[in-house]
Amino acid sequence: MSIALSSGHRPFWPRQRRRQRIFAKAAAVILGIVLLIWTLLPVWNMTLMALDSDADEFTGSIWPPHPDFSSFRSVWTEDYWLLDHFWRHFANSIYMSVATMVLTVLIGSLASFALGRMRLRNGWVVSDFALLTYILPTAFLAIPFVHIMHLYGLSDSLWAVIAAEVTFATPYAILILNQYGKLIPMELDESAKVDGASPLQVYLRIYVPLMAPALVAVGVYALMLAWNEYIYQFLLLSSNHNMTVAVTIDQFFDSDEAPWNYMMAIAIIYSLPPIAIYFALRRYMVAGLTFGALKG
Repeated sequence: MSIALSSGHRPFWPRQRRRQRIFAKAAAVILGIVLLIWTLLPVWNMTLMALDSDADEFTGSIWPPHPDFSSFRSVWTEDYWLLDHFWRHFANSIYMSVATMVLTVLIGSLASFALGRMRLRNGWVVSDFALLTYILPTAFLAIPFVHIMHLYGLSDSLWAVIAAEVTFATPYAILILNQYGKLIPMELDESAKVDGASPLQVYLRIYVPLMAPALVAVGVYALMLAWNEYIYQFLLLSSNHNMTVAVTIDQFFDSDEAPWNYMMAIAIIYSLPPIAIYFALRRYMVAGLTFGALKG
């Protein structure tokens, strides 16, 4: 009797599980489509405004009826009066972001190596107290930072912005690299020291190669932080020679009639380098590379 009941119920449960899996997959697909539309809708609206020579603040069309690429042409040739030095400002943005990335990775990796591999006494104090910089919002520290840069003669200098961005990115880099470095066995360092390797050689030949995925992740984070920052660039940069694209876009709002198509074209061009860098380096950001290196 029990066998008959169990065999009678057996076809029901597989059908119910299949139905649940179908519903779950359908819900996941619908949620993914909604999130994709929600994410891409502002970008698509920017594109519509950039392709419309008479673009207002918002556009009601889904597809541009008469696409006009004159705004991108004006950005390329710098033939609009607010775009006279656009490519120099673009180069300043790249210089500032790359310098922030390099310095953050260098300082963060050296600090995490000293704290985690050289077994400094009370090294946790440095790593923990470094995070205290995140207690206050960065906007609250802007005016004191501007005063400090003025005292050191770094007013209207890209290095003032770089110093600010490195200051805010380094504590996070130290935290991530210090935790990631714990995955590397200390026996590798000890074996290298037995063979006569100096701490610098251990850092360059063992620590840095095995930390490559974490270094790339921290570097991309620092680059994005500097690339998207506005307040410190606006407060610390005043001359046209040292301006960045973020400050250039702000100048458009000072005109009587803001040319939205030019602003959206600049925004689209300005967003391309971070996207390219992310897709170029994303395969290096896989944490499993560390385990693969250790097993090899």
